[in-house]
Formats: sequence, C-alpha cells, structure tokens
Amino acid sequence: MTTAEHPLPAQQNNGAARKAEGFATPKQDKKPQCARMLPKRVLPIIFLPGIMGSNLRMSAERQKELKQKDNVAWRPDNLGVTSVNSAAKALPQQRQLKLDPLQTTVDIYDPSGLSEVSGDARHGNVELDKNFRSPLLTDDLPKTKNSPTAVQKARARGWGEVFFKSYGELLQHLESCLNNTFSEGRLQHEWRDVVGVEPRFWGSVPDLPQLPLTVDELKQVANGCWFAVYAFGYNWLQSNGVSAKQIAKRINKVIDDLNRTGYECQQVVVVTHSMGGLVGRALVHPKYGNLQDKVLGIVHGVMPAIGAPAAYKRIRAGFEDPGMMSGPEESLAAKVAGNYGDEVTAVLANAPGALELLPTESYGNRWLRVTHNGQDLDAWPKQGDPYSEIYKLRGKWYSLFREEWINPSTWPPEEGGGTFERTCDYLDRARIFHRNIASTYHANSYAHYGVDAERRSFGEVTWEVSKNCADPTGWRDWPIVSDTRQGKLELVRWEFNSPNKEFVPRVGAARNNSIYATILPAAAAGDQTVPAKSANHQLDSGKFQAVFRQIGYEHQSSYKDSRAIASTLYSIVRIAQKATWNC
Repeated sequence: MTTAEHPLPAQQNNGAARKAEGFATPKQDKKPQCARMLPKRVLPIIFLPGIMGSNLRMSAERQKELKQKDNVAWRPDNLGVTSVNSAAKALPQQRQLKLDPLQTTVDIYDPSGLSEVSGDARHGNVELDKNFRSPLLTDDLPKTKNSPTAVQKARARGWGEVFFKSYGELLQHLESCLNNTFSEGRLQHEWRDVVGVEPRFWGSVPDLPQLPLTVDELKQVANGCWFAVYAFGYNWLQSNGVSAKQIAKRINKVIDDLNRTGYECQQVVVVTHSMGGLVGRALVHPKYGNLQDKVLGIVHGVMPAIGAPAAYKRIRAGFEDPGMMSGPEESLAAKVAGNYGDEVTAVLANAPGALELLPTESYGNRWLRVTHNGQDLDAWPKQGDPYSEIYKLRGKWYSLFREEWINPSTWPPEEGGGTFERTCDYLDRARIFHRNIASTYHANSYAHYGVDAERRSFGEVTWEVSKNCADPTGWRDWPIVSDTRQGKLELVRWEFNSPNKEFVPRVGAARNNSIYATILPAAAAGDQTVPAKSANHQLDSGKFQAVFRQIGYEHQSSYKDSRAIASTLYSIVRIAQKATWNC
C-alpha cells in the first residue's frame, strides 16, 4: 500500500467473503482504491486486566440508596485532580457500599443504550493514538450515519471496559503489530525490537533457553491469519473463579460468532496482568472456566502466583502512595482505593476476589513477623496454614483484620453490610480456590515479571516493637491505644495489680513512655507489589515454556515497559506456532 492509494478498511464479512466496498471520488482523482482482504483464519487475543483494572457499575438499587447521579462504581480513567481529591476523601462506609461485589457488574459497552450510561459517552476513555494503524480498526468507508468508527470498533472489543490509561498502549501495540507484520515483503519497523533479538535481552532465564524469533517464523504465523485483540473486564471484587466462568462464556461467544460468519476460529490466546493471571488459570481449570481446549496458550504478566504479603499490609495500613508527581497511575489507585487501613478493609474484607490475593499455603511459613531489638518474638504461619493462623485470628493487635473496620456502614449483611463471620467464610472459599489452582498452569504458558531490587516489595511483613520497651513480656495481648491506620500502633503494656491479683493495662503513663509497633518498609526484590518469591513460583512449577525475569518497572505500569511488551509479542508468536487449522 502506498500514499498514492486510497486504503479501504478490512471488512469482516459473512461467509468470510473476500470483498470490499469502495466509494465515489472526483473524476480527476486517479488514485486506486486498495483493500486488504482478511484471511479466513482468526486467532483472537484476549486481555485480562489486574485488580482495579476493570470498570464497574453499580445496581440501580444501590445507586438509589447512595443518591448518586450516575451508576459508576469504579472508573479510574474518569478521575481528574478534583475528582481524585474528592474520591480520596470518601469515608470508609461510602467505599464499602459503592464497591460491593453483590451490587456491581462490569461496565460493558452497549451502543444501543443511552450514550452516557453504556454507550460512547460512558466509554469515552478509549482514544486511539494518531499513529495507530490497524487494518481491522479503521473508520468504515464510505462514512455513513450508522457506520462505526475505529474507536467504536475498539469499544465493541471491550477496550472501554478496562483502565485505558494504563492498558491502552498495550492494546494498541498488540493490535497494530500483530496485524501489520510485513509490508511489500519487508518486516515492519515495530517488529525490529522482537525479531532477531536475543531473548536474554528481555530477561529470559537460562533454565528455559529461548532462540531468537526469525523472519520466516513470523511469516509462517502471520500469513493466512489475523489477530483481533479484545479486552475483557471482570468484577475484581467477586471470586476469580466466578470471573473465570463469566469470561469463558464471552470467549465461547467470540469463537462461535466468528465460526458462524464463515471464519475459522478454534482457540484464543490469553494475555493477563496481575490478578488477571489467577482468572486465566481458573479459566483452564475444569471446575471454573473449563476452557483448556479452547485456550491455545497464556502469557502471564506480573502475576502474584502464590499471593502477595502486600495484601496484608494494605488491609492494615493502606496502599502505598508514591505521589502524583512520581507515579500518577499508582498514586491515583492508592488515593481512590485507600491510603488508610480502615478505608481498604471496608472494601477488601467484603470482596472475595481481593482476599484471593493474600499469600496462599504455597507461600510458606514465617512471612508475618513481630520483632524487638532485631530478634523475632514470633512469626507466622508456623504450620503452613495462613488462613487460621493469620487471616482469621481474632483480638490481637497484629491480626489481619481490625473487626470494627469491616462494616463501617453498620448495615446488616442482607442489605450490603459485612461481618467478621462472613469475611471468614470468604477466606474459607479463598483457601478452596487457592488449592484448586495451586498447580494449574496452561501447558503452553509464558511469563514475565519484575525482580528489581530497587522496586522493593513486601516479601514478608514485619511489625517492629519500639526499642524503648525494655521487657516485651506479654506482647501478644497488648491492647491498641491508637492507630495511625498507616502501619504504626501505640500499645499499652499490662502490669500486675497486686490488690486484685490480676494483669491490667497500665494507665497514666507519659506518652513518651508508650510502646509502639511499626510495619517496616518493604525489602524484597520485585515490582513494588509482587515479590520475586511469589512470581518465581511460575518458574519453579516446571510448566512454563519461557520465563522472563525483568527490572525497571512498577507493577501497574509493567505493560508500558519495552521489554515487557517485546517479551509478550515474542510469547504470543511462540504460542501461535502451536495452532492447528482445518483449512
């Protein structure tokens, strides 16, 4: 295709018909109209975002109860400075009721509905870069009143369901690169960072040696096949097993619709980010998605394979906030999700999906510690059961949950409120989910993740008792006097009351004699959220075709890193090489 031509958009036609519609031009316009015909074979790419990466809407009932003018429950793309500040000031009870897994669903694009509710206005977060090129996502020509634009086609693929400021660059890059491999027989420049490059440049591990991708290998995959990139949001508040079942239905529909219109589509490739990896694993588990035969392979990005201690820290002390100048996307998420423990607990204690991010039994023992003067007072779990030893522990200052933070709305459970008992039920279900997918990885899996010593993550959580405590005897039962809700507690020692012959909290002590317990900063290599220990479980499983251990990026922004994107494209091509076709 040259500049002296009128390019016609590639069209998806019934019966996979290879035809195109031209348009009238002035007599003096001699430029030919050239169309790109779609191959009959289709290999869709399905992207699954991480926690807080899918946009949610609330039920009409909850919208009415909260007296909110719209039904938006979570849509981070809409947040500007003013709205971020407003969201950051939301009370815990408001957060709890707005982000209720029982009253929220994915905010899916429906152009037949009201524009500001489900149509183009609501999904206005999708904006394509001016240099974006895709033969599939272009404006229809000739343009008519009802012909969809390129942006509308992208929204119909689910691109507006996800945090576009975070994932839009990846979606456009995959769509453009995978469907623009060669021009007049020459490799497109976007592939020069992938083809012929040594995979070790992106961090491939020696245990799983990889050969560079060749031009011929890319031609074999790209010729006769097109790749439609979809983004499927899911309700990250509900169990990832439930989400997998819902995503499976949508994937089946994509495959069925393509086959019904005459194309050949047998399988899809799944690309995940963070918690989306747990959904992806459940997607190929018989108990949940049961799509092991329809998923050709999975590319996992920064997955907390066996959970992350950061989940404990955030429930007790809020999300880490780097500040809008240092990390705008991370700071935005922290402010809206909660800078304080009570704000986070109000949501996560009532969200089965979020609780599934806690460390699993596979994470091992002694990752929650209490220390004094550099020595452990104790550490948990001791017997490999974090659910009973940590998560459901009651009445201790180092327990996961401060029970008074679970239901700030004070509503009864049947109306959207929470209880410690219900949270424990969610934890029991989380244990079952963790055990079910513990060894579940697709046989054609690839992974990349951060192992950066400069991007410190919580490999363990340590409460340090202040040095001014000469004798920590009885530390397990010290009551909390005050809590910053950001990881620092003021505690009271017990003393023996001789007349009553019992231990009682010491009162009347000067404030400078108080005992404090503080959560120490993160110290493990990772990506500031997932520690290398958790991500390495993928490598240790022995079930991956390739693993890329990388540095230089923060968790949420990982797919903006050039090495993460290059290793993803490489992995997709390697997966696509395993495809078999009927025609």
